[in-house]
This record gives sequence, structure tokens and C-alpha cells, in this order.
Amino acid sequence: MSDEHFQFSSFRENVLEHMITAECLQELWRQEVFNCEVLKADVDGAGFDIVMEANHVLRHIQLKASLLDGRTRQQKINLHLASKPSGCVVWMVVHPKTLDFDHFYWFGGAPGEPLPDISDAPVAKHSKANAEGFKAERPNLRILSRARFERVESVKELVNKLFGQNPTYMDAS
Repeated sequence: MSDEHFQFSSFRENVLEHMITAECLQELWRQEVFNCEVLKADVDGAGFDIVMEANHVLRHIQLKASLLDGRTRQQKINLHLASKPSGCVVWMVVHPKTLDFDHFYWFGGAPGEPLPDISDAPVAKHSKANAEGFKAERPNLRILSRARFERVESVKELVNKLFGQNPTYMDAS
């Protein structure tokens, strides 16, 4: 990973959160869905970063990101996300220089459905060991391999996964 992605990881996280929110809202506009709401979590304890509602579907969304040329093969997912009505994970894969979205990985149920069960996934451990070299378990986090995610090629496809397609919208493409 290049230095700027390490040094400015919080800034990058905020940029990507704003980008995905804006692009999803733009796609909803294209689909003539105008009753949208977006909420941001100030505390990251409940497993989600943003909440979006459209088409009468409420989504608690945990955002993850990795670089297109990166080696990330798994993500740590918060178990609390399963307690939300329609929790999901959106994993954004971005170009290292521009932060443009290349594609996404999706983990979640159909619109209105809960997060698929992840209780069988391995328990995550702290990345840093204590003084004795022991890495404690993080009981509320599970490790999901990329194989459990579905690849999504576009924001349009992602929005349809999140909220379904507006039944009155006629796609001209």
C-alpha cells in the first residue's frame, strides 16, 4: 500500500463514504426515486457506517474498501449488523491514484431481508498483540472471505441490490 493510503486512511475513508453516498443518490435520482434519506453513524459500535432509506427499504450499511491492486481477501464484519432490519456490507474496490470505483462486493439479503447468518464465520482477533504476544479475540467481529461476497460491477447494480428497482422506472439503457 502506498504511503498516502496509510498516512491519510481516515481522510480516504471519508472521501469514499461521501462518494458512494453521492453516487447511490445519483442513481436513485436516475431511477426517479426521490424519497431518499441518508444518516451517518457518529459512533462505529453498532456495525454500520451509514443508513439509507429508499423505495421503503431501510438499509444499515457497513462500508469496506480496498485498492484494486491490493491483496485484501477478507473483511471483518460486526455481528451487531445482523440485529438491524436489513443490514448489509458494501465493499468498494477503488483505483489507487483516483479513488474511482472499479467494482464492489456485496454481502446482504434482498431488499427488506436481514443480513445472512455469519455466526459460523471465524472470530476476528486484534491486529496487535499484548505484551505477552497474545492477540485477543474480538467476539463481535467475524472474518468473511471474499468468496462469501457477490461481485457487483456498477453503482446501478449496487443500488438495485440495496433497494430493488423502482417499479415505475423504465430503464432506457
